[in-house]
Amino acid sequence: MAQTSVSEIIKTSPAFTQLTDLAADRLGGKVLFATDDFFAEKENLIKPGRGIFIADKYTDRGKWMDGWESRRKRVPGHDWAVVQLATTGKIKGIDIDTHFFLGNHPPHASIEAALLPENASVADWENGINWVEILPKSPLDPGSQNFYSIGHEGIFSHIRLHIYPDGGVARLKVYGEVFKQWDHVKQDTVLDLAAALHGGKALACNDMFFSAMGNLIMPGRGINMGDGWETKRNRTPNNRDWVILKLATPGYVHEFQVDTAHFKGNYPDRCSIEACLSDRDDTLTGEGVQWETVLPESKLQADTIHQFESAMKNRIFSHIRLNIFPDGGVSRLRVLGRKS
Repeated sequence: MAQTSVSEIIKTSPAFTQLTDLAADRLGGKVLFATDDFFAEKENLIKPGRGIFIADKYTDRGKWMDGWESRRKRVPGHDWAVVQLATTGKIKGIDIDTHFFLGNHPPHASIEAALLPENASVADWENGINWVEILPKSPLDPGSQNFYSIGHEGIFSHIRLHIYPDGGVARLKVYGEVFKQWDHVKQDTVLDLAAALHGGKALACNDMFFSAMGNLIMPGRGINMGDGWETKRNRTPNNRDWVILKLATPGYVHEFQVDTAHFKGNYPDRCSIEACLSDRDDTLTGEGVQWETVLPESKLQADTIHQFESAMKNRIFSHIRLNIFPDGGVSRLRVLGRKS
């Protein structure tokens, strides 16, 4: 069977799926509470991917399932779970994925959201919280990604997934835009301006056959080769692969960290970095952009964190273009600097 590239998968999904999954556990999301997770743990809801199925795997409670699954409800009511987003943000779309849940999926679901103070301690998730309905009770198909656009403009930190009346959901993805109060960040604070947690975005690349460009700006080091940006083998002489990142806020760039963790026989030979200042994202792949070289071509090594100084520390930039020669994989790119 032919391998499907990451690029092809994204094209079949709504546009909002290219935004940040604010609930992802790899970003820092947490499942804090569920009324019932008898068959399958609530924490599975925010794991990467769509979940897997192992036909003959059972536990002492029943069939093992890669998702959140409650028992069959024999009393009035329905089940629900609370997810703390990795960071506050504006929610643009939801994917309630019932992958492999066929005779045991919930027929309907709804979602509420709330904005709570940072480090808030909550004893009762049902009362005393100003929950706002952002998705009314809506039908779910079995074994499917159920996509819903969200029109609410609020900023939220937590969501509550209701399933009616019970059953299993493999994954819950909450796509949106990170909200960070930059006026609370001191001018001399140095931070990763490209980090997804701060609002950085991977906008475009020429190739991501093996793994997605968005991995470059995730927290921590990559856990394996799949947790990075990797292009296919290119046979064109003097090839250059590239990816464009939007910084969370325009700023002064001091240093770059190019991490090739886990890439050993397939790391790029060299890289360079360019930057620009632009108020538009949709023109950056065209010919009219004034890209400035902030890191000339530099040698890379396998499975290594490379630290490079920016050649233009006193210029303000909004976007970064990482070039790799001739192809290969990079785990993470850190863009350390100060807000402008």
